[in-house]
Amino acid sequence: MLDNKVKELINKQINQEFYSSYLYLAFANFYYDKGLDGFAHWYDVQAQEEHDHAMLMRTYLHNNGESVTFEAIEKPSLACNDIIDPMKAAYAHEQYVTHLINEIYRAADEVHDYRTMQCFDWFVKEQGEEEKNADGLIKKYELFGSDPKGLYALNQELLGRTYAAPTLVL
Repeated sequence: MLDNKVKELINKQINQEFYSSYLYLAFANFYYDKGLDGFAHWYDVQAQEEHDHAMLMRTYLHNNGESVTFEAIEKPSLACNDIIDPMKAAYAHEQYVTHLINEIYRAADEVHDYRTMQCFDWFVKEQGEEEKNADGLIKKYELFGSDPKGLYALNQELLGRTYAAPTLVL
């Protein structure tokens, strides 16, 4: 059995990951409405990744004899007006999620829960990639997005993103 605080933090994170998926679907909807199907596709893939992160954590709790409690998923309340708004919000959100993952890791370390730390090594690394990707998208948009041809090319590039299921072994 896991330490109660560690278990509660992981359960909270499962719900947060589902919220992240919901948030990214809202961003995809924003871009579909703008006619930017590449940006929308990028966030659709991102939403799938976040869903899978929740499912991995759910499996981890079950594999350790713990039950999972689902909470209501809050409606995303971001007002997006400009094309860059969801990108900036996504970057800030990923930084917040990194903080939450670090809290789980810290709590596991405090009780010498090496199994949870080993599992969450993957999530720590993943969050580094998430932040890098979110920041990189902002930088590309800032470089090319103000030019219609550049925006078109970036939108086409984002259409090429493929989904890759996580390979974490629990």
